[in-house]
Amino acid sequence: MQNVLLLGAGLVAKPLIRYLLARQGIQLLVTSLNIDRANVLVDGHPRGKTLYLDVNDTAKLEKVMANADLTISLLPYTFHARVAELCLKYGSHLVTTSYVSDAMRALDARARERGILLLNEIGLDPGIDHISAMKIIHDIEKRGGRVISFESCTGGLPAPEANDNPFGYKFSWSPRGVLMAGRNAAQFLRDGKEIKIPGEELFKNHWPKVIEGLGELEVYPNRDSILYKDLYGFKNIETLFRGTLRYPGWCETLEKIVELGFLNEDVNPGLVGKTYADMTASLVNAENDDALQEKTAAFLNISMDSAIMQRLEWLGLFSNDKVMAEPPTLLDVLTARMLEKMAYKKGERDMVVMQHDFIADFPNGKKEHITSLLIDYGIANGDSSMARTVSLPAAIASKLILDRVINISGVHIPVIPEIYQPVLNELEKTGVRFKEMIMPVQ
Repeated sequence: MQNVLLLGAGLVAKPLIRYLLARQGIQLLVTSLNIDRANVLVDGHPRGKTLYLDVNDTAKLEKVMANADLTISLLPYTFHARVAELCLKYGSHLVTTSYVSDAMRALDARARERGILLLNEIGLDPGIDHISAMKIIHDIEKRGGRVISFESCTGGLPAPEANDNPFGYKFSWSPRGVLMAGRNAAQFLRDGKEIKIPGEELFKNHWPKVIEGLGELEVYPNRDSILYKDLYGFKNIETLFRGTLRYPGWCETLEKIVELGFLNEDVNPGLVGKTYADMTASLVNAENDDALQEKTAAFLNISMDSAIMQRLEWLGLFSNDKVMAEPPTLLDVLTARMLEKMAYKKGERDMVVMQHDFIADFPNGKKEHITSLLIDYGIANGDSSMARTVSLPAAIASKLILDRVINISGVHIPVIPEIYQPVLNELEKTGVRFKEMIMPVQ
């Protein structure tokens, strides 16, 4: 029996737990601060156990890790380097869905010496994006070609039938992370030129993106695309862009929410007991009176009857509802309001969309436009697509490591065939598959 330790039982954990417990020969220990949720997820399975664990309790963490053949961490990324150190101490492989940190990368030599695999970025984005892109990149290279343009866009969205609010977006957990990402600077290559976007101007930079089967969405830059030049082995690439997909209207509205100052994280005790209208009035340097919406529109330099103002009104930013009781930040206030107004209803489905567009140049002078598209839907009253696409790659990779199908050591992400090919094969069996199209470029 192989012992697998899962640290964290959040909202994406269920498909992973179900996948691993369906495989014979695995004993799974699920640890969490929310033991009731962990118990529900394991559901009395004879090879599943649960344990209340605060990972800041080092002695208890070491005790459970000492018995693990493989550890999966769904904890916040700040814990991963410490967990990885314990993996090296006790001889456990590690799987995470988070970006590789410098602290994690520094463990590569020791992991190789110990014969331990520390596999990161094996979720959705990062994860499935690497897996699906590298398959095509290596195929182009095998045919003697090179990639001269690569654009990759991903979004977690309501399925079309659940897209029923003015923002075109819903949250199945706290929107804080989504909103904080809206402060990130970005850079990418466009026709050989480096383009840098300051964080405060992120939502000003968006454009339409047509997705087959869905119609027109909008895309905006996602952090630093240029680092993927080395990561994916691109040589002399002219365009390199990674973006986030949303339904139209999201970016223009978030741009104005940023202008209002709602992404501020400073604690503001003065908000306690205030209404949303009071708060908005203070942000636009106005009185809370009948002309507040007009004053807000003037502050934002938009018309009163604009779609943006309609969305702000729908969200309740001009209402007499009270903000939360604890001393909040503006970001906390917006997070709570969005979660209240923009959560999925029972039976509604979410959707994950990922599209890669390659332009490949071949020695015979021909060029190809290769499109790889994933549209994955959640299951009504079941697993969300986000949970499936984040956790199944990690679950599949874990099983492949235990079976020694993936048999390498060191710090890795899934950009080499030894990792991405078997994971991609198994993902397709779960219904997570890409549609590829090749068109000549004149």
